[in-house]
Amino acid sequence: MPEPLFRPSPSFEELIVAVGARQDRSAFAALFAHFAPRVKAYLVRTGSDVSGADELTQEVMLLVWRKAERYDPAQANAATWIFTIARNKRIDKFRRERHLDFDPEDPSLVPEPEQLPDHGIEAAQEARKLGEAITTLPEEQASLLKLAFYEGKSHSVIAAEVGLPLGTVKSRLRLALARLRTYLGDER
Repeated sequence: MPEPLFRPSPSFEELIVAVGARQDRSAFAALFAHFAPRVKAYLVRTGSDVSGADELTQEVMLLVWRKAERYDPAQANAATWIFTIARNKRIDKFRRERHLDFDPEDPSLVPEPEQLPDHGIEAAQEARKLGEAITTLPEEQASLLKLAFYEGKSHSVIAAEVGLPLGTVKSRLRLALARLRTYLGDER
């Protein structure tokens, strides 16, 4: 039987399968020749600069070569599969290079001014007074106060830990704070 004069070109799906199964370089060259310019154009249209799009296109096509054996024609056609890889690489690059714009004049970025020595002494004295004031509280109030303010626990967590109703925890903390204000002479 004579060989047919016309042999249909393999589909892109068949080319990817050939790359995956046999690492067929000619199949990959055909895929590259068709898809690389289209992937680059897609990347430029979606915001990449030309040199970045070139680099990403190379990465995309390298992934096509490496992951071709995982390609399943029943799941997606060749173009969808390749452009999904391109989209994911573009997103990854964006996330890596994302720079936060910040205002150097933002008050939250300005370092705290150094304390003068007398401010440090005042803070130490206030801390000592507060410690003394806490020792005057009943134990059930002092322990709840320490859990809430020194350990930063919420009222509901404290209630669960100590086995008290939430309302009891809240009222004991209110009483403790009121006593501290009175002891420290802070009438707010």
